[in-house]
This record gives sequence, C-alpha cells and structure tokens, in this order.
Amino acid sequence: MTTRRMTKVTIFALAAAAATLAHAADATDPTVKARQEAMETIGKSMKTIADMAKGDAAFDSGAATAAAATIAETAAKVPGLFETPADDPESEAKPAIWTDFADFTEKSEALKAAASEADMASLDALRGSVGDIGKTCKSCHDDYRVKK
Repeated sequence: MTTRRMTKVTIFALAAAAATLAHAADATDPTVKARQEAMETIGKSMKTIADMAKGDAAFDSGAATAAAATIAETAAKVPGLFETPADDPESEAKPAIWTDFADFTEKSEALKAAASEADMASLDALRGSVGDIGKTCKSCHDDYRVKK
C-alpha cells in the first residue's frame, strides 16, 4: 500500500472514530446506544493502530494485536446489534441497512476478516493491515452511515 493511500485510509479511520466517540453518549434509545458503543469500541481500537501507523504512537505489537482482536470480536457482533430497526435522533444508521441487510452483514464479516487476518508483528506489517481494515470500515460507512 502506498504511503499516500495509507494516509487517506488512516485519516478516514481517525475521523470516523472521532465522530463515533462524539455521538455515543447522546443516544437515548438503548438499541441505538448499544450500536454506538460497539462502533466506539471499534473506533478506539482503530485509532490505536492508526496512531502507530502514522508514527503518532510508539509501535507495540501486543497492543496492536489486541486492538485488531477487539475490532474482529466487535465486528462479529455488529449484525446482531442491527437486526431490529431502531431510531434515535442521534443515530447515524441509514435505513438502507435494513433494506439490504445481507450486504450490511457481509461488510461486517469483511471487517471481522480483515481484523482477524491483520499482521501486527512489525510496523511495516501493521501499516499494510491498517489500510485493509480501514477500507472495510469505509465501505460500510459509505453505504450505511449518515454523514453528520
């Protein structure tokens, strides 16, 4: 992955994480709040590895591996959190999630796979993996998240 492409993916991942963190406390519907908390967990873990990839944090293979595992574990839970349509003024979920739930689920599975297969043994490996994970986040956000 080129440095330019990695930077774009990293910037997207950090922006998505920041937006998620800002909204998680505002939802009042418990179903929406649970979804936002899951996305916050993914966002925090993505920020951990993205900061390492950019050099804003020291590389730590153990912390990076744990962050990738958290992303994979949480991504596995995402479809279940969205099975029941629920709304809240603070929700960023598009109705398209429920009209194409199979695609939404596939994208969650792609995130789980990218995070599960991530190589965090070295900084160079992490940099390649963070791009793959970021692409899966972006593909889902592009289709199923309202941009606020």
